[in-house]
Amino acid sequence: MTAVDDLWYLADEAAKQAAQTYDDLSARYDDVVQFETTKQVSRRRFRTVTERIHENGAPYGAHTLTARNDGALLLVRHEAVGLWVLPGGETDGNESFRAAAERELGEEAGLSADYRGLGMLGRVTFHADGHSTWGVLPLFEARADAVTPTVEDPDGEITDAAWFDELPPDTRDREQLRIWRSHRF
Repeated sequence: MTAVDDLWYLADEAAKQAAQTYDDLSARYDDVVQFETTKQVSRRRFRTVTERIHENGAPYGAHTLTARNDGALLLVRHEAVGLWVLPGGETDGNESFRAAAERELGEEAGLSADYRGLGMLGRVTFHADGHSTWGVLPLFEARADAVTPTVEDPDGEITDAAWFDELPPDTRDREQLRIWRSHRF
C-alpha cells in the first residue's frame, strides 16, 4: 500500500495563512521595507516550517531591528546556525508578533526598546522535493539606549549579543539588513 503524501495540502494551507498574515501586516503598517528570499530545505525541514506557517503565517516568528540613535544595530550570536542574527523567535500561544519580538529581545539581549512599528516585511519561499510554500517574516523596528546587552536566553541558543556599526561578514540576511539601514539611516 502506498502512503499518501499530504505535504501538497499542508503547503497549500500554509500559503493561504501566509497570504492572510501578509495582507493583515501590510494593511496595519506603513513605510515598511519589503523583501523576498528563497530557501531550499530538506523534506523534513519543509514539513516543520509548513506546520509553523499554517499556525500563524510566520515560519520563524517575529524579530526586532534594534538600533541606537547613531545607527549601530544589535545582533545576537545564534550558535546552532553559526551566525549573527536579529533577536527574535516564535510566538507563544496567542501572543502577537510584536509581543513575541519584545519578549525575545529581552531574553536574547536583556534589553527593552522603544518600538516604532514594522521595519521590514519579508516573504520567505521554501522548496523541497517538488513542493513549495511561503511564509511571512515580520521584523519590527525599535530604538534602544546604548546599554551593554546581556544574554538571558532560556533556550541557550544565543551565546552573545553586541552592537555593530558595520555588519559582521557572518550575519544572516546581511543584504536585507543593509537595505533597511540605507532606508533608515
